[in-house]
Amino acid sequence: MPAILVVDDEKSIVKGIKFSLEQDGMQVDVAYDGEEALQLARENKYDAIILDVMLPKLEGTEVCQQIREFSAVPVVMVTAKDDDMDKIMGLEYGADDYITKPFNILELKARIKAILRRSALAKPIPRKAEKLTLRDISIDLHARRVFVREKEINLTAREFDLLEFFMNNIGRVFEREELLTQIWGVENTGDVRTVDVHVRRLREKIEDNPSDPKYISTKWGVGYYFR
Repeated sequence: MPAILVVDDEKSIVKGIKFSLEQDGMQVDVAYDGEEALQLARENKYDAIILDVMLPKLEGTEVCQQIREFSAVPVVMVTAKDDDMDKIMGLEYGADDYITKPFNILELKARIKAILRRSALAKPIPRKAEKLTLRDISIDLHARRVFVREKEINLTAREFDLLEFFMNNIGRVFEREELLTQIWGVENTGDVRTVDVHVRRLREKIEDNPSDPKYISTKWGVGYYFR
């Protein structure tokens, strides 16, 4: 049974999300402020966290940033309608995806299910290979761990998926829209800036010089590729 943490200070929204997810067989914990959310995230193992940006005591972006210090659990940030800064800040602090208020509960559930499938948490999918190694980067596919020059690098779930996808498609240039579909899923309705933010964050973690990358390169006017 997938375990989900829902964090929002609007109790009516939390109640509706909790009821809907439980109808789909998920176990749901709730929190109404940032400090409570952070405590629950430390004490429990969740398969995904739905996290509102505007929270009492500790803002959602701060909660996400602190969670990233000890966990790679997928985080879906809930932002105000058309507030681009909230979306960008959420991604900057480690969120894997975002959805804007007001949202359709069916869309939210579709995104959660897509995350669970990609993370292989709801129903693990056996892999033929255990490791993927290219140059100085090595990926443990079963444990979802990444090493660069034998030093472990902490990636978010989405960053891991993106790196694995690139390493399985060496030299092929992918447009941002295609990466959005491949990594975020066909249910995703986000914009291509999501891809740009995650590529930049991934470069900062695996590249010696992110401004002059030797792994993930940009094909100007087209997209990205792994060389």
